[in-house]
Amino acid sequence: MTAKSLQQAIDELGNPVKVLRDNAARAYTFPVQPEFSNWRSEQAAWRDSCALLDQSHHMTDLFITGPDATRMLQYLGSNAASAYTPGRAKQYTAVSPEGYVIGDGILFHHGENDYDLVGMWMVTDWIHYHCQTGEWDVELVKDDNSYARAGNPVLFRYELQGPTALAIVEKVTGKPAPELKFFHMGEIEIAGAKVGVLRHGMAGQPGFELWGPWADAERVRDALLTQGAEFGIKPAGSRAYSSANLANGWVPSPFPAIFGEELRAYREWLPLSRAGSTGGSFYSERVEDYYLTPYDIGLERSVKFDHDFLGREALERHAENRRRVRVTLEWNDDDVAMIFREQLHPTGLPAKFIELPKSRYSLYQTDRVLKNGEDIGISMDVGYLANEKAFVSLATIDVEHAATGTEVEVIWGEDPNSAKGTVEPHRQVTVRAKVAPAPYHDYARGGYRAD
Repeated sequence: MTAKSLQQAIDELGNPVKVLRDNAARAYTFPVQPEFSNWRSEQAAWRDSCALLDQSHHMTDLFITGPDATRMLQYLGSNAASAYTPGRAKQYTAVSPEGYVIGDGILFHHGENDYDLVGMWMVTDWIHYHCQTGEWDVELVKDDNSYARAGNPVLFRYELQGPTALAIVEKVTGKPAPELKFFHMGEIEIAGAKVGVLRHGMAGQPGFELWGPWADAERVRDALLTQGAEFGIKPAGSRAYSSANLANGWVPSPFPAIFGEELRAYREWLPLSRAGSTGGSFYSERVEDYYLTPYDIGLERSVKFDHDFLGREALERHAENRRRVRVTLEWNDDDVAMIFREQLHPTGLPAKFIELPKSRYSLYQTDRVLKNGEDIGISMDVGYLANEKAFVSLATIDVEHAATGTEVEVIWGEDPNSAKGTVEPHRQVTVRAKVAPAPYHDYARGGYRAD
């Protein structure tokens, strides 16, 4: 039986928002052990020592080669054409013909016309589709994530993040760490295995991303944990890892702008099972109301108008009219505590349950943000940061209300409740919040939540 496409589901229900609102797709979780110790201590590791995070399973790798690889990726991405240099990586961003975000991922440029795009389905499926249907002389090898793939990954991919990451790399290699600029690549040797290395950073701490053939995964991991023990290395499970983006300001699953009539063929190609789900207090039957520009969610560094690319003209217009900006919202402690208290002492229908540390319950979390009763934006990824002792969300709000300290309100929960399995009977509640910068980590360390 042929899997139902996204377009078939839209044709049946008549509206893409209705399809995604009740879609059975769950909020994204990592196919990695949830905790190795506990997620609070694992969050603390990337602040105090070093966290070892396993990226091997939750992202898709697209290995793209061929004479047209660079030209195709430049046409489908808004990144600077001048930055396509072997030995470097970039946060690759793709937009629709209307200049709205489809998705982003990390593009590793290994050699001339030799790339590995690592990301979630929104961007990898989009590039995969164009590789298959466009007139590009490229070759594609797709290694899907561990939810969709049978067998082991092609590559292991680990992150070392925290103040002792540099010392650990020098310990396991027996050499000074490679002198790499941010998002530049090199090669090291660990336990006799050749390992690629990317200079990285997460949650305001120095770090490295390491990768190599899956056959070397176990011995490299064992060496890192054994030799890194004196530097306080701690493996972090999926629960801690899933919350790391809240401090560094990256929105992991922006709503993909793939519902224009000109993209019908793409939706016919895309299985419904990969379409994701919407959830939250924001609801509009007009799908365009969910769209985001790169400027809305902090991806402006991935935009450069130095070449022709899909969506350029529309994106230039967005650049001249930046209506919203990415911020962190600090949720009011008492209001969050009230939501938990209702689970223990209900006086009627309780508020929507809050999971910890990551609290979103759909792939595309969209909660209303209000100021004086008027909608001013959307709250997206949400959860708890144990290091900062703060419950926060990443949001995009109108520029005029984005000053740090501005008081706003977030509407938590759905009305009416959707039919997703992640949604239990509940009522909406209003949560007070304050605007803070994104990324949040430096502000929290130097502000009133500092230890």
